[in-house]
Amino acid sequence: MLRIFSLLIGLFCLPVQALEVLVSVHTQDNQPMPGAVIYLTSEQPLPPVAEGAVAEMDQIKKQFSPHILVVQKGTEVSFPNSDSIQHHVYSFSPAKTFQLQLYKDQSPEPLPFDQQGKVELGCNVHDWMLGYIYVVDTPYFGQTDEQGQLKLNVPAGDYSLYVRHPRIQEPSANLDQPLTLSADQKLKVQLEQPLLPGLDDFEEDTDEFIGYE
Repeated sequence: MLRIFSLLIGLFCLPVQALEVLVSVHTQDNQPMPGAVIYLTSEQPLPPVAEGAVAEMDQIKKQFSPHILVVQKGTEVSFPNSDSIQHHVYSFSPAKTFQLQLYKDQSPEPLPFDQQGKVELGCNVHDWMLGYIYVVDTPYFGQTDEQGQLKLNVPAGDYSLYVRHPRIQEPSANLDQPLTLSADQKLKVQLEQPLLPGLDDFEEDTDEFIGYE
C-alpha cells in the first residue's frame, strides 16, 4: 500500500507538459503587425504574479518607453525619468488613476497595478506624449514581434484568446475567441479594418494626437 501511495505522490508531482501556441496578427492589407498585446485567460486556476514583480515605464527623448507595456495584475510599475527635463505623468483611466512629478535622476516608488484593464498615460508638460499599460489577469501574455508573431507556452486546457492594441479599430468581440488546447496550435488573426494612425505619423509638439487612442 505504501508503495502505491508513493507512486501516486510521484505522479502528482510530475511537471505539467506545456503546449506551444503560435499567434500571428496581420493588418487589413495582410502585413504583419508588431507590438500587438496577446493574452490567454482561463477559468482553470492560473499561476499568480511572481512576488516582487516590477516592470518599468521610462521616459526617453520626451516619449514613453516602451510605448506599450503589458503586465500581469498585481505587478508594480516604476516610472524612471531618463530625460534631462521634468515630466508630469498622469492617468485618468478607471484601471489606474494617478499623477507623478518626475524630475531628472529621481524615481518615485513603483506603483501597484492591481486592476485589470487598459491604462492610458499622458504628460501634463508634453502634450504629445502618449503611452499605454495593459494589465492582464494571467501569466500567459506577450507582444508580437516584427513578424507579427508571438509564441506562448501554456498547459493544455480551455482558454480565451485576446488581442489588443491602441491602433486596432475592430470591436473586441471580433477579436476575442475561445481556445481549447490539447496539442500545439498555430493561429492567425486577420484585421478587417485599417489601423488608426501611429506615433510615426505625427510630429512632436502638435495637437494631432487627439485622434489617436
